[in-house]
Amino acid sequence: MRLSADQHLAKDALLKKITEEIHLKETGPAKEVYASLLQSIVSQQLSVKAAATIYKRFLELFEDEGPHPRALLNKSVEELRMVGLSRQKSSYMHNIAAFFVANQLEDIDWTKKSDAEIIQLLTEIKGVGLWTVQMILMFSLQRKDVFPAADLGIQQAMKKLYGIEGKGRGLIVEMEKIALAWSPYRTLACRYLWKWKDKKS
Repeated sequence: MRLSADQHLAKDALLKKITEEIHLKETGPAKEVYASLLQSIVSQQLSVKAAATIYKRFLELFEDEGPHPRALLNKSVEELRMVGLSRQKSSYMHNIAAFFVANQLEDIDWTKKSDAEIIQLLTEIKGVGLWTVQMILMFSLQRKDVFPAADLGIQQAMKKLYGIEGKGRGLIVEMEKIALAWSPYRTLACRYLWKWKDKKS
């Protein structure tokens, strides 16, 4: 599968140079959506190390049962703040738990929902935006054709690689037009672009 995806992306001459230069590790197994959403909230505006420390403390609040939605809802905002979460992040995590309970999402089969359906559903949660759900699709659910056009890293990489000079909506339109040729492997293309940008910076 990876070979055929790389061959498809190589049809883009500029992207081909990156696929030949960059080595990507294989992705691990799919991750649970609920836990990924909680981690995404914790990680906002924090370094990887700080986020990992706070998330570890957060998990310790629940001992062996884990932060299942109902268990999380039983924790007060003040209890969550004691492990290093802000009041806003604590509220957002409660929002996620309440949403999963109200919509009976704890045992849902996400493979039966399209990317668009998942985006529409999860962005209903206050504190969960489009970018967050796109990251869940790409890295937790391992969907193969996601293109987060608003991601700053992707924008910077594509501006540099393709010489795009647009701004705002005009930039997004140009990016989406270029990325259309990468479908159905836009997720992989973005992984290459992220790593290439990090290597060049």
